[in-house]
Amino acid sequence: MTSSRPDASSEGPRLPSFWEAALSLLALILGIGVSIVIYGLDPQIPMLLGVIMASLIGWRCGYSWGDIQDGMVKGITNALPAMIILLVVGILIGVWILAGVVPTLIYYGLDLLSPSIFLPATVVICAIASVATGTSWGTSGTIGVALMGVGGGLGFPLPVVAGAVLSGAYFGDKMSPLSDTTNLAPAMAGTDLFTHIRHMSYTTGVSIGLTLLIEIGLGLHYGGGAGDMARIQTLLSTIEAHFTISPVLLIPPLLVLVVSYRKMPAIPGITVGVIAGAICAAVFQGADFARIMSVAFGGFSADTGVEDVDSLLSRGGFESMLYTLSIIIVAMMFGGVMERTGQIGVVAAKVLTLARSTGSLVLSTVLTCIGANLVLCDQYMAIVMGGRTYADAYRERGLAPENLSRALEDSATVTANLVPWNSGGAFQAATLGVATLAYLPFNFFCWLSPVVTVVFGYMGWTITPLAPEARETPEED
Repeated sequence: MTSSRPDASSEGPRLPSFWEAALSLLALILGIGVSIVIYGLDPQIPMLLGVIMASLIGWRCGYSWGDIQDGMVKGITNALPAMIILLVVGILIGVWILAGVVPTLIYYGLDLLSPSIFLPATVVICAIASVATGTSWGTSGTIGVALMGVGGGLGFPLPVVAGAVLSGAYFGDKMSPLSDTTNLAPAMAGTDLFTHIRHMSYTTGVSIGLTLLIEIGLGLHYGGGAGDMARIQTLLSTIEAHFTISPVLLIPPLLVLVVSYRKMPAIPGITVGVIAGAICAAVFQGADFARIMSVAFGGFSADTGVEDVDSLLSRGGFESMLYTLSIIIVAMMFGGVMERTGQIGVVAAKVLTLARSTGSLVLSTVLTCIGANLVLCDQYMAIVMGGRTYADAYRERGLAPENLSRALEDSATVTANLVPWNSGGAFQAATLGVATLAYLPFNFFCWLSPVVTVVFGYMGWTITPLAPEARETPEED
């Protein structure tokens, strides 16, 4: 994030007014809303109109085109690691289907998981994987893809399955000491990692408990009967007829989990999974080099003659992620201009003036982080912005920094995947094959978390006061 924000008294560019900054936000929101809801258009061009409006406001405030362009470039640069991960995950999905890894996971899942317990089991499985690896993206891109196939085979609506996958994945991510967001939030708030995790456990425990209760109810609703056993048997026999199914094919996902647990960075870790999948494709499915490369780029196209199987397994590839990348690029251009020209800071400062009690301070933090996910389009930037904006306010109110770090994670981390143009939402939609707005209502954990943390704030539950020695520190300095 750039730190060059002029004040009203300095020469050169000036701070935008609140209404100028709000106009940029309004242009983005109205443009996307009208285009998608009324006309059913793709969001890229409407978002580009938002970039134009934000740039015009910046120019009106005295910023040069060089400043504005620099903001765009830095915004895109911030998202480059996420975009590379997205491309590698696309390759992974295609190669793992060709190798029989995903078909094997689906086959065993259909054979072992009962429809009535499938949804809560999905939450638990994804939660364990994310706690062990510290990554929600890695979980959804590997185990999550397989569970989507299992859920589809069992007859569950795919948005419902995607919601269960993401609820578990993001619970595990935000509670894992290996997670980057779980380390970033306390660093921004000024507390230590394990104090942060312990303090989060109160609100997170309530949110995941409510999520599991809802998933149990949905599981009984959608899978309470014996299920369409003939349909499931058709899926099993078709998969078995077109792929070699073997427990050995579970090695690639286990390998990815192991290297992630050992803190290998995401890009090389997922690449290890791609290489392992390519070897399995050659050994178990008889794929040659040209076939593996073709699927890695263009994705796997199933032609089994059974529509259910073909729809489950026709996906993946480098090319499949390019549409999502275009959304992320334009979104980060907008966020970069808003950050560089000080517009997002002005909006955050306005929200902060409304915080007059502990509850309203927590609410302001949550709304700012959600707003940052809408505008800056990246959960890391949302955490950094929320931490920088509110750290002093929590201290002045006599609140321990873990209250802030909890609010950051209960909002910034979990709501990024609920925004279609955020890097998180775009990634999960592309990876799971379900539109962000389609799975949003069923991603219970991620929208319950900010609600629960606000309720805790207003009720004063588990709100930790600032230690006396911490209150005295500024005066001693």
